[in-house]
Amino acid sequence: MNVTTFNAFKSHNYRLFFAGQSISLLGTWMQKTAVSWVIYSQTHSKFMLGVSVFATLFPSALLTPFGGVISDRYNRYRVLLLTQVLSMGQAILLTVVVFFKDYAVWEIIGLSVVLGLINAFDVPARQSMIYEMVDDKKDLPNAIALNSSMVNLSKLIGPAIAGIAIERLGEVVCFGLNAVSFIAVIGSLLLMKLPKYVATVHTKNILGELIEGFVYVKETPSIRFVIGMLALVSLLVLPFTNLMAVYAKDVFNGTASTFGMLNSAIGLGAFIGAIFLASLKPSVSLSKVLAINTFVFGTGLILFSYTSWYPLALFFIVIGSFGMMSQITISNTLLQTQAAPAMRGRVISMFVMVYASALPIGGLIVGAISERVGVQATVLGEGILALGIGIMHLRHLQQVKTPKSTSSLPDTSTAEVVLQA
Repeated sequence: MNVTTFNAFKSHNYRLFFAGQSISLLGTWMQKTAVSWVIYSQTHSKFMLGVSVFATLFPSALLTPFGGVISDRYNRYRVLLLTQVLSMGQAILLTVVVFFKDYAVWEIIGLSVVLGLINAFDVPARQSMIYEMVDDKKDLPNAIALNSSMVNLSKLIGPAIAGIAIERLGEVVCFGLNAVSFIAVIGSLLLMKLPKYVATVHTKNILGELIEGFVYVKETPSIRFVIGMLALVSLLVLPFTNLMAVYAKDVFNGTASTFGMLNSAIGLGAFIGAIFLASLKPSVSLSKVLAINTFVFGTGLILFSYTSWYPLALFFIVIGSFGMMSQITISNTLLQTQAAPAMRGRVISMFVMVYASALPIGGLIVGAISERVGVQATVLGEGILALGIGIMHLRHLQQVKTPKSTSSLPDTSTAEVVLQA
């Protein structure tokens, strides 16, 4: 780490956001871990694990483009505050259902759909608002990287706590603590001091602005390539995480704690990767880092796939997750720094739409394939596919020389120029 690693913390609003989200995300990952464990424990179906992920992400994918338009048209702060309150309500309902029902698979999936609908409007508003929370716009790339480190530190700690809580107290505790955790993020939003919102005149209706966003992405080659590569990796490689419950139970003959540790190892690798990205010098090309780390991602999965010794498997999945971190964080950073301010919400919504649609579809495909060829062979294949995507990144780097203004993290003066364009 260097002196620029935590530059974004100079901004009061961002510090509040970071603190509130850190607590809330711990609850989120506890809930996600508990959902996967309950679904697999009650159904013993790898396919149903994919269905549970699909239930959350696919509804979000369908409506996220509209969420992006809403984020660009209206007060993002109020949209975000509303979605957090609704998410808290969903967590409370989930807690009640799991507490009162012994077999609650379909209720959990139904409430996962509700969460996906909320996230369709939450994510574009939350990601776009990071720009407004940072006082010095030169610190925006650093803020995005720190945000990713926060997400992955939560992913590191949350599942481990969830595993212990499930064994000692039961799954319902994880859902209840997630509901309580929303108090922190709602409180942090209420304490923020943001500039007075000034409504802008919109000459097009919501559908017209939605189409405008699609056209903008289509006609901007750099943004189109980033989103296209994210679609491939989300569809073919990232769904490996859905199979961790199977590894815990069937490969390592473990318990909920084993499952929690596997998820925590993924979070540890991703957290280290996020801190690495936040510490990069401005002269470093993010596009090159993305290409290299895609190879690291694939190599880690290949080594993990057939490793039967649990400690070594944890080490290999940490390596793979380090490379995985770049897929989302660098893509997000490139899109936020390249997109015109008036289009930022819609570009981010395209980013989320691709991720949220490809990942659950990939989860269903991976779940079905693993039923036929086995979970280890499936993860091995995903690692090989990641290497192929890395080759595509290298070919793109050879064909297009990426401008420094959109390829550095955290780039200061150049990033500000792009954002003010």
